[in-house]
Amino acid sequence: MFKDKTLLITGGTGSFGNAVLKRFLDTDIGQIRIFSRDEKKQDDMRHRYNTEKIKYFIGDVRDKSSIDFAMQGVDYVFHAAALKQVPTCEFFPMEAVKTNIIGTENVLNSAIEASVKKVICLSTDKAAYPINAMGTSKAMMEKIFVSKSRVVSPDKTLICGTRYGNVMCSRGSVIPLFIDQIKAGNPLTVTDPNMTRFIMSLEEAVELVLFAFKNAESGDIMVQKAPACTIATLAQAVSELFGSTSEVKTIGIRHGEKMYETLLTREECINAIDLGNFYRIPVDKRGLHYDSYFKEGRLETDKLEEFNSNNTKLLNVEEVKEKLLQLDYIKERLAE
Repeated sequence: MFKDKTLLITGGTGSFGNAVLKRFLDTDIGQIRIFSRDEKKQDDMRHRYNTEKIKYFIGDVRDKSSIDFAMQGVDYVFHAAALKQVPTCEFFPMEAVKTNIIGTENVLNSAIEASVKKVICLSTDKAAYPINAMGTSKAMMEKIFVSKSRVVSPDKTLICGTRYGNVMCSRGSVIPLFIDQIKAGNPLTVTDPNMTRFIMSLEEAVELVLFAFKNAESGDIMVQKAPACTIATLAQAVSELFGSTSEVKTIGIRHGEKMYETLLTREECINAIDLGNFYRIPVDKRGLHYDSYFKEGRLETDKLEEFNSNNTKLLNVEEVKEKLLQLDYIKERLAE
């Protein structure tokens, strides 16, 4: 499906961008364009991969002209550029607005103008019932791409999105912090041991995006049925893997954090379509004349009332260890 095509990844020097590169480099894809604002990371990638199949574009999603330059001749876009650190966005909320909201508007407008065939926007569980600036900005990002999908013909540009939970060992995530603390002989710092989080690998995140690419209709949000665990379980699993006896120190919930995260809201569950390992949240295609759509009676449903990190499958320590041992990052750190 990507044969001889050009794929643009915004935020392409991040964890997701690198995972996509590993997935596609040995395929018959024509070209992968990495769009980001970090020249050092681009240079590192250039030396690491050393292939003409990858092209690098310096720019910022906040600056539409830089996106326009990179967008010419592109067939598909994976929009991963974002500010995603919850505490940072709490202290600098307008920066989250500029990147996550205005930046998404810029990417979508540029893609539509360039007649890009498909755009997949990457969102987060924090966008469902958001309580922090990062989640609120991502919720608005979802509203923007859903809104665009209503007015742009999918035959010209199909716009959809994915929503997923914590990606293990991604940049800024807690597992690398735990490992660094273990190797330094310091206590493992946890916010609240009973806090639960969805967990998935980078490869699973890529699989979700590819599933959306193949199956999503315009305006859809696709969700993977991810398991979860408590932070205490995760800390114990990492400690056991690395043979650590370091104490676990509770430091309290940080700015803008929840005790658990949600992937499907109660309202979304009413219309969500179960696709086996995934859920599809279809776009509401009604217009503003609501009376023309009204039907007597309440819609009854036996579907899940909400899909969150407390009512999904909770992994125990051994199951988390098994999942961790599948990650290249963990294997590399164990070998140090």
